[in-house]
Amino acid sequence: MSEDQTKIFYVLSDAVGTIAKDALNNAFVQFPNIEYKVRIFPFVQYTDYLKRILKSAKDCQASIISTFIKQELEEMASNYCEANDLFYYNLIDPLVQHIAKEADQAPRQKPGNKKALDKDYYRRIEAIEFAVKNDDGKHPADFKKADIVLLGISRTSKTPLSLFLANQGYRVTNLPLVPEAHLPEELYEVDPKKIIGLTNDVNVLNKFRRERLRSYGIQELGRYSDDQRIQKELDYADQIYAELGCPVINVADRSIEETATLILMFLNFQEKEVED
Repeated sequence: MSEDQTKIFYVLSDAVGTIAKDALNNAFVQFPNIEYKVRIFPFVQYTDYLKRILKSAKDCQASIISTFIKQELEEMASNYCEANDLFYYNLIDPLVQHIAKEADQAPRQKPGNKKALDKDYYRRIEAIEFAVKNDDGKHPADFKKADIVLLGISRTSKTPLSLFLANQGYRVTNLPLVPEAHLPEELYEVDPKKIIGLTNDVNVLNKFRRERLRSYGIQELGRYSDDQRIQKELDYADQIYAELGCPVINVADRSIEETATLILMFLNFQEKEVED
């Protein structure tokens, strides 16, 4: 697709703009053949600044997605786009107006709480540091501090899942399962409802492991990528999962995002069972 055919979107917000950015990216998942660019303008507070952004959007015929809460900014953006034939959609305003009507109460017209945003930011940073520190089960004593403990043999996406979930604020540790290795006693002290077992298909693991060895310049593949060895590791992992009574997710043909969603679904479902 040429540069002229690339779809351009402006994300405008009087807060961070994460909601609109994520919604836009999720929408474009449905159109994998379309190229698009996103420019994000967070913390838009003044009309003079907004005017410059809108003029820039007009110059490149961008579509505009916003999460404006302040009515002055919302009206200016909406009116400008209508007058200049630009697509404009506010993700938040229809919901705010509906709640106001249902509650018979006027909205306070204040964007997201900066203190809450800062708290969320530092929570995610702490979670990422925790995940990095506890990659590959380096500190078993931290297992009980984790929100999620991921188990799996090599090439079951433990590390990328740990970091992805950490970026959402979850403290995650992961432990590689190897038949010849002794499991740390601390694992059996963790609430099984926090543990997720990861598995994969033999053929997928064989392919991943061969590629990994070749990336290291190793031509003799050895038992690491041998089907019988892989099956032995998978059987061992299944045995551990059965002993722990933890949920098991097959990561074959699943994206990191999809697997992470399943993990959170399992955890939320089990938490609800406890509450009930």
